[in-house]
Amino acid sequence: MDALMGERRRLINLAYRLLGSLAEAEDAVQEAYARWFALSRPQRDAIESPGAWLTTVTGRICLNLLGSARARRETYVGEWIPEPVPESPAGDPADRVTLDESVSMAFLVVLESMTPAERVAFILHDVFCHSFAEVAEIVGRTQAACRQLASSARRRVRASQGLPTPAARQAGIVREFKRAWEAKDIDALIGLLDPGATATADGGGLAATFLHPIEGGERVARAWIELAGRRPGTMTFLERTVNGRPGLVARQDGVVVTVFAFEVAGDRIRHIWVVRNPEKLRRWTN
Repeated sequence: MDALMGERRRLINLAYRLLGSLAEAEDAVQEAYARWFALSRPQRDAIESPGAWLTTVTGRICLNLLGSARARRETYVGEWIPEPVPESPAGDPADRVTLDESVSMAFLVVLESMTPAERVAFILHDVFCHSFAEVAEIVGRTQAACRQLASSARRRVRASQGLPTPAARQAGIVREFKRAWEAKDIDALIGLLDPGATATADGGGLAATFLHPIEGGERVARAWIELAGRRPGTMTFLERTVNGRPGLVARQDGVVVTVFAFEVAGDRIRHIWVVRNPEKLRRWTN
């Protein structure tokens, strides 16, 4: 039993990368375990590797959820952004996501542009190192087709990548952005933003925010100056790790009300993601 439950964290990590939602990932893994315990004792004894069985079932559940998620997001209010995860969330350590390159917000957003089958094949093979034979069993396609799916996904990821920036430099740029924003220094903000920078917000219809992406560094800077003018006196901004990258959170009356994730390419901010949907921020307030 201990060995079986020891698979939980790995499965949560897999499902979060597949779904972009920690809440949905936990539900998917819970469903996989429920199916395991629904098997008869002889059926369980016949399974050579319970961990592999749980991975297969979790992968199939996530594949089905990805298909239905596309339909649900057509009715979502505003833009949908993957659920951000903090560095040390409250709750069971077995539910914590390992923060690496494959959970950066920029990476997760690229995954959102893929078909469900592409996403599953790519994550299982390139991130979790499963063989294409195993991937084929989960996706329900031939090994050759799964290779093509992973290859297509890989091209999307490569095309989206900007100039690499050391983590310390990323943190410095986010810190400079925070200072310029608090000082309402529009020239400094423009200098920190790539000319083609974009900003996307997710309120889910539950929190006020801009509904459509803002495009262009100067327009983003002016929008942030406008936001600074509306900032309540009780709100504070803090530097925090967001999906393994330097980010910011806005806290009001002890509650995190906004999480800001950044993509930094070279020495400029290329994208800002603003998550205000309270359902996606539950793990940010201890």
